[in-house]
Amino acid sequence: MTKIKLSLLVIISLLLISCEEDYQLSSVNPNNWDKRIVKLSPKDSLETGTTYLSVYSQIYSQTEHRTHNLTVTISMRNTNKKDSVFIQNAEYFHTDGTSIRRYFDKSIFIAPMETIEIIIDELDQEGGTGANFLFDWMIRPGTHEPFFEGVMISTYGQQGLSFTTEGKRIE
Repeated sequence: MTKIKLSLLVIISLLLISCEEDYQLSSVNPNNWDKRIVKLSPKDSLETGTTYLSVYSQIYSQTEHRTHNLTVTISMRNTNKKDSVFIQNAEYFHTDGTSIRRYFDKSIFIAPMETIEIIIDELDQEGGTGANFLFDWMIRPGTHEPFFEGVMISTYGQQGLSFTTEGKRIE
């Protein structure tokens, strides 16, 4: 009988250990962005802008004391058929306005009609209930501005929740 209990204890321990993951934020790894780096020349006469995007890594549920975690997908879209757009900065801010992280340090390109994404994992709750992004970007004169969208989603049991936000140009 004790051999069975010991074996059961070992199996349960192994299961618990195997369930522990070395959690790493998926979109933070700089290798995701290095292949997109582009060197821009001051001679390029590009127009600049800044877009604000609200996102929610948590939302309130039932009361102000209970929150529900969400996975956030930030889409950075180039709606031009022929020209690339350039993103200089994607900075993530906490509800209180403090900067959490910048996703890249150098200008990156988004090819014509391409979409690239930043994922805020459901376990990453640094942003809170009022998180947001600022994107600094550059485009060639006469081309479309990049389009920024947030998609928040969660499933819990048989309950599903999803909604979107759209970026707003502020500069």
